[in-house]
Amino acid sequence: MPLQITLRHMEPSAAIEARVRKLAAELEHFSPNITHCHVVIIAPHQHHHQGNLFDVRIDLTAPGTQIAINTENRDNHAHEDVYVALRDAFKAARRKLQDYERERRHDVKTHGEQPQGWIGELSSVEDFGRIRTPDGRMIYFHRNSVVDGDFDKLVTGTEVRFREEQGENGPQASSVHVVREAHAADWPSG
Repeated sequence: MPLQITLRHMEPSAAIEARVRKLAAELEHFSPNITHCHVVIIAPHQHHHQGNLFDVRIDLTAPGTQIAINTENRDNHAHEDVYVALRDAFKAARRKLQDYERERRHDVKTHGEQPQGWIGELSSVEDFGRIRTPDGRMIYFHRNSVVDGDFDKLVTGTEVRFREEQGENGPQASSVHVVREAHAADWPSG
């Protein structure tokens, strides 16, 4: 991927440029279709010593789209550290690229009902579970994905609706809604 790095109001830094190259290379894991990446790091003005935040702008080009990320956020004092500002900007870029790739593959459903399934596995110790779908797949979800915070009320066999998305380790449910409490007769056979 062609990468352009621009540093404003700061001296060239091999360490910062190496970090940008590493983070940009990681973006290619989420989208091999990136045709250009331009990263601009703007340092606070030199006459201020504290309280000034680094701004990071990332412009990505891929077939059919341009993605722009700007971390200009005056409320996030963690961005006084250039490496934190870079981390946050590249996280935002990764999310946008994941959305782009889902849309490109037509994985995003614009209409229709949320899929349904049953709680097939729960681990209250590790705060996750898996939803068994009618086609036999198991979809991971985290405690925080359960709407209304009802994770502790879930039992195996509870019928749920969920919103599926592609996570870093495969399909996962970003939101889980209880449809009906589990009853022995409800558990699907198979």
